[in-house]
Amino acid sequence: MKKFIISAILVGVGIAIAFPLFSITYYTMVRTSTPEFCASCHEIKPAVTAWRSSTHTNNAAGVVVDCMDCHLPAPQDTFNFFFSKTYHGIKDVAAHFLQDEYDREKAREAAYAAFDNDQCQKCHRNLLYMPTQRGAMLAHRSVVHARPGYEKKCVDCHYDLVHTERGVIMFRQSRIIPYQAKGMRQL
Repeated sequence: MKKFIISAILVGVGIAIAFPLFSITYYTMVRTSTPEFCASCHEIKPAVTAWRSSTHTNNAAGVVVDCMDCHLPAPQDTFNFFFSKTYHGIKDVAAHFLQDEYDREKAREAAYAAFDNDQCQKCHRNLLYMPTQRGAMLAHRSVVHARPGYEKKCVDCHYDLVHTERGVIMFRQSRIIPYQAKGMRQL
């Protein structure tokens, strides 16, 4: 009986410590996963402004893709998501306070270099089944099923899709021609 009481007390103390700790961690992760929080840093504010004018926010389907959807692993991979979010948060805070001048173009290139096609394909899954857009379907096939040595990233062609200095909101309904990738960048 004495062992049962000690076990019950230890479980109760564990719950009393773990529940508030988990709640605070979860609340912090939710509050820091919004574009408004990202924009609170003056280095990131132009990227959030550009995101607001992109098709990832303004599209006919009404789908809004947040910063975390592209820049972090899927939340279903809980450990990897929390680790990546914590790592990038600490890195960004350190850069904010320790770096003399923020080079947006260098940061953009580093972010694009770090992107994997899996980040885009979390949402864009039907790339090979676009019967009305055969050219796009064939172009995506060469990326999804690339031959060794010919691998490409989504951002090689779609480098100007989100974080550009467009300055105006381009609604799909008001564009004369649909978005077309400008092709491979000249490196």
